[in-house]
Amino acid sequence: MCLCFPCLGTPGLEAQQLAQGSAHLHRRLKRGWIWKQLFVPEEDPTPRVIGQLKSDYDRGEFSIKYILSGEGAGDVFEIDEYSGEIRTLQKLDREEKAYYVLQAQAINRRSNEPVEPQSEFIIKVQDINDNVPQFQNEPYVSSIPEMCPTGTTVTQVTATDADDPMFGNNAKLIYSIQQGEPYFSVEAKTGIIVTSWPNMDREARDQYLVVVQVKDMLGLSGGYTSSTTVTVSLTDVNDNGPTFQHHLYTFAVPENAAVGTMVGRIMAEDGDVGINARMTYTLEEDLEESATFTIQTDPVTQEGVILLAKVNWLCIAVNDHVDTRFLSFDEFRDRTTLKIVVEDVDEPPVFVAAVYEWKVPENAAVGTVVGSVSARDTDTVNSPIRYSIDKSSDITKAFKIDLNNGTITVAKPLDRETSNWHNLTVAAKETSKNHLSSSVAVFIKVLDINDNVPRLARDYQPYICEGTQLIQLLSAVDPDDPAEGHHFYFSMVPEKHINPNFTIRDNQGYTQLAYKANIIRLPSIFITLPPS
Repeated sequence: MCLCFPCLGTPGLEAQQLAQGSAHLHRRLKRGWIWKQLFVPEEDPTPRVIGQLKSDYDRGEFSIKYILSGEGAGDVFEIDEYSGEIRTLQKLDREEKAYYVLQAQAINRRSNEPVEPQSEFIIKVQDINDNVPQFQNEPYVSSIPEMCPTGTTVTQVTATDADDPMFGNNAKLIYSIQQGEPYFSVEAKTGIIVTSWPNMDREARDQYLVVVQVKDMLGLSGGYTSSTTVTVSLTDVNDNGPTFQHHLYTFAVPENAAVGTMVGRIMAEDGDVGINARMTYTLEEDLEESATFTIQTDPVTQEGVILLAKVNWLCIAVNDHVDTRFLSFDEFRDRTTLKIVVEDVDEPPVFVAAVYEWKVPENAAVGTVVGSVSARDTDTVNSPIRYSIDKSSDITKAFKIDLNNGTITVAKPLDRETSNWHNLTVAAKETSKNHLSSSVAVFIKVLDINDNVPRLARDYQPYICEGTQLIQLLSAVDPDDPAEGHHFYFSMVPEKHINPNFTIRDNQGYTQLAYKANIIRLPSIFITLPPS
């Protein structure tokens, strides 16, 4: 049977393909031959005759010599120079090379002249299903929120097949679930994985392994398969309310505990995690009592931290991040009762402020009030309090304090340049038999006033050279500390300014420039001249 393959207007040259299938006869157009493609199945055993070239001038006397050139000539294909038969020399792989472009020529053996012009033709490698589909971008890891509706997209798996997508079904892929049903399903043609089970609960199971298989040949028998595993994690949503571990908590705290001392911790459990497990604790006050409690949430442990109290309280734990979709299932809060017993003990006075800081100008008169400290006795029976300044913190005795009301006043003139801060320790002592006391730090900043004269930074003894103008750069210093910085004004002392040859100019800062007029040097004296 014959198959024709491309020829560039060559008269009298024909090719025959020896292979299975139907016959395709060559046809003559304008004395030439139109030649079509030769097809060779990949992985076909070798050697094998795939076609034959024959010239109209070949009378069977072996006077014609056939020559093959081009891609693969000599190593992949060869031609019988007498008969024109074309044979394969090795197995072909379409995935390595899909087609070969060759040239054929017929020449006269005696004259070595061509009897046909050189003709080009194509041998195409025909695909067979010899490649396994491969998944791309592995591993696959995805996450979806728990309780998501059926049909929620999880991810998409993608596989490729090196076989020819244009020939048959060799590279046409079908996806299916091998493990993961009934929770998940996959779209057969696209590889898109979706949920197929409603209301998956993370608290019951937080991870699934879904095995997806891909098969070529449209899933028909005899096709190649491969599989991949998709790890699907359920992310948390706030679908659980808090629950206290106990219905009643009892704590005890001594009365002399400092304000803000932790009384106890309570814990409400929540099956959710992360932001969905964050708690906000509140106290429902017993209106018959006047005491006030505070409760804070520990951001690390999510426990409720209770501060000093003396009455019974009802405590509420509420989720901080509520998902409104689940409000019909749970109010996302729980209640428990706290009972805290506080015993009265003798305690030292407590200052109203943890630290005091004041300011006073350095020219403040003796007796000027700087500020007042205040302490209170938290015991049931209040004891009078007396105030004093720790002598070691005020060695110069610059301040004094009123024994009864804690008012601090200036006791002697202040000098900021000597001491710009005074750090005092003030004590408050009960007059009861235990004489309990406490202390607080008082920081007093002395504010600057302009009470110091400026002076030159050093003694200046300049020398001058003839022909120069600038004599000396002058600098000044001042121990004061103005808010906008120093700016000095320099001038000649009028009664000393007897030489008109010298002047002084502002240098826009802490320095001034001294200039001279023209000077002529003589052997033993200086004569100054006015500027020319």
